[in-house]
Amino acid sequence: MLRFLHSLACGIFLSLFLFFVADRAGAQEVNKRPPNILLIISDDQHGDDFGFLGSDVVKTPNLDRLAASGLVFTRGYVAAPLCRPSLATLATGLHPHQHGITGNDPPKGQPRESMLARIDACTTLPDLLVKNGYRAMQTGKWWEGAPSRGGFTEGMTHGDPTRGGRHGDVGLNIGREGLKAATDFIDDCESDETPWLLWYAPFLPHTPHNPPESFLASAQAPGVPDSVAKYRAMCAWFDATCGDLLGHLDQTGAREHTLVVFVTDNGWIQREDSGGFAPRSKRTAYEGGVRTPFMLSMPKRITPARCETPVSSVDLPATILQFCGMVAPDSWPGKDLLQVAAGGANARGPVFGAAYTHDVADLANPTRGLVTRYVVTGNHKLLLHVDPDLPPELYNLAEDPTELHPIDDAKRISELRRLLDAWWPGPKKF
Repeated sequence: MLRFLHSLACGIFLSLFLFFVADRAGAQEVNKRPPNILLIISDDQHGDDFGFLGSDVVKTPNLDRLAASGLVFTRGYVAAPLCRPSLATLATGLHPHQHGITGNDPPKGQPRESMLARIDACTTLPDLLVKNGYRAMQTGKWWEGAPSRGGFTEGMTHGDPTRGGRHGDVGLNIGREGLKAATDFIDDCESDETPWLLWYAPFLPHTPHNPPESFLASAQAPGVPDSVAKYRAMCAWFDATCGDLLGHLDQTGAREHTLVVFVTDNGWIQREDSGGFAPRSKRTAYEGGVRTPFMLSMPKRITPARCETPVSSVDLPATILQFCGMVAPDSWPGKDLLQVAAGGANARGPVFGAAYTHDVADLANPTRGLVTRYVVTGNHKLLLHVDPDLPPELYNLAEDPTELHPIDDAKRISELRRLLDAWWPGPKKF
């Protein structure tokens, strides 16, 4: 009897030991799995129009929860305040003067296909992830023809100009008409345990500002112009789609091994008298055109915090690769934002960017469409305009966040001009 009990105890102990070893091995295997990447890109939204940044009129409860769960950079800057060049930077890790995609449309009279060779010449974030075993899905805004030209293994957009392809065609249905293409992709990858990148760039809150009635009713208030209420409702609609997508990650269990990254392609200040954008917002290098929050969130991997250091959208592709255990190409100027957050105010260095004309000025020399270069270092920002009739504009953003009062400080202007010229002196004179 004692021998039996001894054998039984030994068996139980051995079973528990093997279970413990197997459980640890399984946990280690999960930890070895490369993280999924969900890249959420808002389309035409002001940098302050989020609840987590203090707005009490633009409702973003889902993005507020995302912000509470992750690392928020309150002073993010896009490389260009226009859709196509800004999105190209997120895909390529390069500034527009490097990737050569500076405007939304070709010069008048030239076919759209003539612009697409620029993306072919770049090594993209999807390229690098796919080479390391990822699947990559494009949904929403995409200007560069077929998604495969950007390295995506699959996508919603066909990109054929002869069938209306310009900036996303069928892909622009995502969000506005449900999320099935995105959720099906996630489910398929998860079933195969294949790491994935999802480019979620819905046509939201971009015009047309035609929100569902429920969102519009919540945004309407006495004294609020209809154009403003519609824009705010569009922001709420976009937020709701993000909540649905994040909720799907939670339901499938994918959230635990998914890095969620958030950015806006460019800023927007809603006009009160029409549906368009106000001056000093989209297409300009002022704060209303280039500033956006960034967010990085992954359970157990990223500690919730806020960072006030100015950072650039060129940092996001580099950060994603670093997070996935890869090395960014030497040509990419971006920094690892997790190291920036850990390193303090001086960890990033100056942030640079540029604004260009809406249409590409010259396909052979695309930077000829340059309008303004800008640099942000600490609280100071300098704008240098190509127009010789426009003087340099220097601002202290801590004291003048809406850039209404230029500073007359010749020494600091000279110092920041030198930084800009060292970064990129602008196009050659033709």
